[in-house]
Amino acid sequence: MADFLSAAWFEEVNESLRDAGSPPRSGDAPWRAVFEFANAPATSAHALTFTVDDAGARLERGDHLAADILIHLDFHDARDLAAGRLDSATALREGRLKVRGDLRPVVELVAWARAIHPIEG
Repeated sequence: MADFLSAAWFEEVNESLRDAGSPPRSGDAPWRAVFEFANAPATSAHALTFTVDDAGARLERGDHLAADILIHLDFHDARDLAAGRLDSATALREGRLKVRGDLRPVVELVAWARAIHPIEG
C-alpha cells in the first residue's frame, strides 16, 4: 500500500473502488463525505472527498461545498484508520473523530468499503 494520501494511494483506493462496482446508495442524488484532517503535513492533502454517484464511488483530494457529511479528525488518526490500526467506533467514542451530518448512509458504505478494500494488519 502506498503512503497515506499520496497520489499513488488515491490511485490504489480508486482502482479498488472501480473494481468493486456500484456501492449501496439511497436515492438518485450524489452523496459526498468530506474528511478534514487537522495537523496534516504541509505536503499532504488537508481534506478528501468521498463521492458516491451514478459513476460509482471515488476519493478525491480536497473538499466539496455540497458535502452531506463532514468528518473531522487528526491526520495521524486518519492514517491509522486507513491502515486498520484504529477502529472508527473507538475514535468516535473517544472524541477523536467528529461528525456533522447524517450518519445513516455511512453505515451501509462502511461494510461495503471494508469488503472491497481490506485494511492492512
